[in-house]
Amino acid sequence: MKRQFMLGMAISAFSAGVAMAQVAPENVEFADGAIAQSLSGTAGNADDGKKVFGTAGLGNCVACHAAVIAADIPFPGTVGPALDGVADRWSEGELRGIVANAKIMFDGTIMPSFYKTSGYIRPGDAYTGKAGTEPLPPILSAQQIEDVVAYLLTFKE
Repeated sequence: MKRQFMLGMAISAFSAGVAMAQVAPENVEFADGAIAQSLSGTAGNADDGKKVFGTAGLGNCVACHAAVIAADIPFPGTVGPALDGVADRWSEGELRGIVANAKIMFDGTIMPSFYKTSGYIRPGDAYTGKAGTEPLPPILSAQQIEDVVAYLLTFKE
């Protein structure tokens, strides 16, 4: 009975629009490179995702990737694959997994792990020439990951 009550409360809270708890980087669960659930518990905002996508101090995805839909963002890169139609090729969970830590799905990729705090090969400590001390903060927040995924979901053929 208690279990049913708790389940009912969780469903009621979710239905009422109460955000689920944020998933910490060390608790992210990947399934074949994908992350099924939201990292922030809040839906992503595509407009905010576009800002992260095109801002050098944030995700700066355009440093490596180009896409016709993002043609208004200057300096599209050519290092990574073009992202045109990415929403048709990958599910939301797969896109979330790729943005959070592409190395899980694509061994050997040079794409940064945007939602990771440990297990780095040798991160620098600012400009000191010394190795950073783990755990390091993730490059992007859980909500920023969700926002980028929401933006990428607009990249349809």
